[in-house]
Amino acid sequence: MSGDISPLAPKRYPELPAIDGVRIETAAAGIKYKGRTDLMLMVFDQPAAVAGVFTTSKCPSAPVDFCRGNLGGGRARALVVNSGNANAFTGQKGRVATTMTAEAAAKAVGCTEAEVFLASTGVIGEPLDATKFAGVLDGMAQSASGARWLDAARAIMTTDTYPKVATRTAKIDGVTVTLNGIAKGAGMIAPDMATMLSFIVTDADIEPEALQTMLGHYVGSTFNAVTVDSDTSTSDTLLVFATGAASGSGAGRIAGADDPRAEGFAKALSDMMEDLAVQIVRDGEGARKQVEIIVESAVSDGSAGRIARSIANSPLVKTAIAGEDANWGRVVMAVGKAGEPADRDRLAIWFGDVRVAVDGERDPGYSEASASEVMKRDEILIRVELGIGSGSARVFTCDLTKAYVEINGDYRS
Repeated sequence: MSGDISPLAPKRYPELPAIDGVRIETAAAGIKYKGRTDLMLMVFDQPAAVAGVFTTSKCPSAPVDFCRGNLGGGRARALVVNSGNANAFTGQKGRVATTMTAEAAAKAVGCTEAEVFLASTGVIGEPLDATKFAGVLDGMAQSASGARWLDAARAIMTTDTYPKVATRTAKIDGVTVTLNGIAKGAGMIAPDMATMLSFIVTDADIEPEALQTMLGHYVGSTFNAVTVDSDTSTSDTLLVFATGAASGSGAGRIAGADDPRAEGFAKALSDMMEDLAVQIVRDGEGARKQVEIIVESAVSDGSAGRIARSIANSPLVKTAIAGEDANWGRVVMAVGKAGEPADRDRLAIWFGDVRVAVDGERDPGYSEASASEVMKRDEILIRVELGIGSGSARVFTCDLTKAYVEINGDYRS
């Protein structure tokens, strides 16, 4: 966790209300950090529906493997998350640590190990000593309470400079349901479903299959549409839990994602996922600027997305933004290297509302002063029109500063 708070941090945090059916506790287990919490437990007093998506890395962490094994059951009673150690690339020791943690959590909340979900974030390749926190889960389960969301977000931070939280409401059968979410991530961020973790809980009554369909539908335009440094983590985990407690107030059960009653909930879920994903970008390691990249009139949405990521992940584009240099030539370069269909002589580029290039050359009315003024903003829009189709995509990223190198140059020290 960095000592300096990002200049893009929120000025205030929303108040996240307690959600019926879930209780939260945090603790300082001394896994890596001193003088701060690094362990979080969510307890679901009744089985909650669960859906999830995970990293596509071919070197996933032990907790990712564990969660994938339990996800098919569709029900959760406990979530345990630690920071400071990713429990990734830890071999048999990693599996022993997940087993020990799951056994302790199951005992603490009175459930089976198949109803436990785990996540870890931090250094890769260091064995995780689960004895540091397995013994405290009993007490945490007893003292857990509802309104601990900001505490939970703080406990899972690594190089994050601020906790990421969001809340939304929706209506089901005229009954208000609540969604609360937390996330962490600042570096190793290029989710492909960095170190990206996010956990969302609602009191809506939704079947696991319906929840999984909604999650899968919206992850592409939210968490998978952000990048800090192009590096996909071994540990990316996004879990959504539905306690069903709102059914006691008359909110009916949603059995399928196509249920018309789920429309408002689905919109709230998508909106929250985008909110949390953009908060991660705004806390990118060393970041000083948030960047939104829109690619339009590509041959397909997929092609537009790959071009947008080529721009977003280009170190030359990102360093130009850090230096407030309106160097649109670097955007041209990133479009050209993407390996996607493009016609140089139809290309147009905007920085904010300033068109800097059109029809394969600098805009005839180009103003260096106007373009430079855009680059001084905290939030910058880069828009590219290819002029060859109807595909479009949007990606969020941040600038690349000297601080990124400093943070990652001594991450393990």
